[in-house]
Amino acid sequence: MFSIFIQGFFLSAAMILPLGPQNVFVMQQGSRKQFHLMSATLCSTSDALLIIAGIFGGSALLGQSTFLLQVVTWGGVAFLLWYGWSAFWTALSAEIELSGAANIVQSRWRVIMTLFAVTWLNPHVYLDTFVVLGSIGGQLSVELRPWFTIGAVMASISWFFALSFLAAWFSPVLNRPLSQRIINIFVGCVMWYIAWGLIKQGLQIFY
Repeated sequence: MFSIFIQGFFLSAAMILPLGPQNVFVMQQGSRKQFHLMSATLCSTSDALLIIAGIFGGSALLGQSTFLLQVVTWGGVAFLLWYGWSAFWTALSAEIELSGAANIVQSRWRVIMTLFAVTWLNPHVYLDTFVVLGSIGGQLSVELRPWFTIGAVMASISWFFALSFLAAWFSPVLNRPLSQRIINIFVGCVMWYIAWGLIKQGLQIFY
């Protein structure tokens, strides 16, 4: 059973570690020390729900519905393009220099809505949790499946909280106006790069 737990943990870690919208947003909030623990909690909770749903039957649903995959893909494209534009706008704004990065505070509800968007409108999350983790975990016996699920969920919790704490630890450096400009440019580039990948993926599904 422990070997199944380890398998779920490291497979989930391999899915989470590559740079994506969730990681970037948690790092950004951590650098500002603005709702960073809440961000890590919401991301890991959302991942846990998706992992459980994928392993216990969600993978079959996504695999059978091309329309559902299209809706998620193009919704993700629209959101990522908007979020990337917002990051570039913030990076080029004089607001950072005038007021200081620490004073640019987002409301709690805006952070929550953005977090849900970067998670639930990101098709890669469904591919990772439903297709990869779901297909592998779903083939295990009823006795072993919970151990695989717990391992996968623990990897998500460990990663997001570690990322949040590390970003907050280095916030004195990351929270400087120049650092925030660089971070926002980086965020914008990542979001648009992922959006471009989703556009190509969406066109392939369509045709």
